[in-house]
Amino acid sequence: MFSLIDEKNLSIILDHVSDGIQIIDIEGRLVFCNRLAAMLDDINIENSLGKHLFEIYPSLDEENSTLYKVLRTGIPIYNHEQTFTTYKGKKVATVNTTLPVRKNGHLVGAMEISHDVSAVMALSEKVVTLQNKMYGSKDTTASDDAHFTFDDIITRNARMLTAKSMAMRAARIDSPVMIWGDTGTGKELFVQAIHNAGGRKKRPFIAQNCAALPASLLEGILFGTTKGGFTGSTDRPGLFETADGGTLFLDEINSMPLELQGKLLRVLQDGTFRRVGDTRTRHVDVKLLTATNIEPLEAVQLGMLRSDLYYRLNTITLHLPKLVDRRDDIPLLVEHFIRKFNDRLYLNVMGLDEAAFSALMRYDWPGNVRELEHVIEGAMGMMEGREITLDDLPQSLQRAARERHRSTTSETNTRLPMVTALANLEAEYIEEAMTVTGGNITRAAELLEMPRQTLQSKLKKMRESESAENSAAGSVK
Repeated sequence: MFSLIDEKNLSIILDHVSDGIQIIDIEGRLVFCNRLAAMLDDINIENSLGKHLFEIYPSLDEENSTLYKVLRTGIPIYNHEQTFTTYKGKKVATVNTTLPVRKNGHLVGAMEISHDVSAVMALSEKVVTLQNKMYGSKDTTASDDAHFTFDDIITRNARMLTAKSMAMRAARIDSPVMIWGDTGTGKELFVQAIHNAGGRKKRPFIAQNCAALPASLLEGILFGTTKGGFTGSTDRPGLFETADGGTLFLDEINSMPLELQGKLLRVLQDGTFRRVGDTRTRHVDVKLLTATNIEPLEAVQLGMLRSDLYYRLNTITLHLPKLVDRRDDIPLLVEHFIRKFNDRLYLNVMGLDEAAFSALMRYDWPGNVRELEHVIEGAMGMMEGREITLDDLPQSLQRAARERHRSTTSETNTRLPMVTALANLEAEYIEEAMTVTGGNITRAAELLEMPRQTLQSKLKKMRESESAENSAAGSVK
């Protein structure tokens, strides 16, 4: 297959990859540079080919150039963070993988693949700098980044109430807390509530998504850097120092590289760490909250989470159920979101009509509570009138409602007497109410707007009818 690709076509292919690629010969002269590398480094390919590496990059030398190190040692370097200045004065941050090039067993050059992280690095450093300015003073009176409290957790579901109760108790102590659940189930809501209910509520609350940054940058963001620790590095505190005395929330902890998890374990064990490139040991007092979107033990089994870190973080673990498993909360949440967006959008929406409410109750909600909030916001922003209708809901919910209607219609004998058809429909509504309330008759009666005694009577008749049908089926056999 590769015999079909000549040197010209290979060059075209390499010009269209998403990373910069450069190759130097054994003398350190540039022999290949693709278009992205040239754009990234502010160099003219034609004028640069044949020139020595240090002539093209005056800020690099034998000690800080990864290409030169590999050329000298023949040992590959993987995912190394490097910051340099182009001859035009532009500061560039990259994550490099540098490999030796051999021919017939002899080292003949080195190749470097560079991923530009300048924008991510600049944004991350701005965030850390702002947080340091915000929390640098010891007389901080409040955490501006944690807005939610336990009053914002809207639920009557038994599993959620248990999680809320555990979280309230966890807020009173400094032990680490791990929260897991699907995206959109409310993990950060719980995290902020824990911070605001504890003794650290007037100290910093810092949140960092571990999947949002390359591994080589994440270490510097968390632990800080020391000038000279790597090329272009400066003295800068990390998030642990910024959060000293307060709370640090690490989201998607299962996305953190395993070697970095080991350094995190050390901070948990004795509160000490070192900045990247530093020999000085520092001490911090931080309450650590973590979250993952998969079951933590499964993350351990998949090799995504170190077992020793898991057992250290597993002091208090909260599981937030999916919205489909807490359907009894949907009416409460809908009412809450309608009030919220009435205030925000200056509306006076009263509620939903029967078709729209039924569609919400029967939908599977893959995006959980976050998706429900967005559905209500979108419907209220586009609707006319004072009641949300099925037509105001997203197409996905409308399609699901129509498909359920067709399925129900096809399964129902349309020639049934009206009394029987209505009884079947009533039984279906009762079964659904019992399902979404976890079998709680009182709450099901409230949902159906029916006296509890009436519901008990109807449930008894339904069970008797079902028992009779089962007996009849058994006798036929």
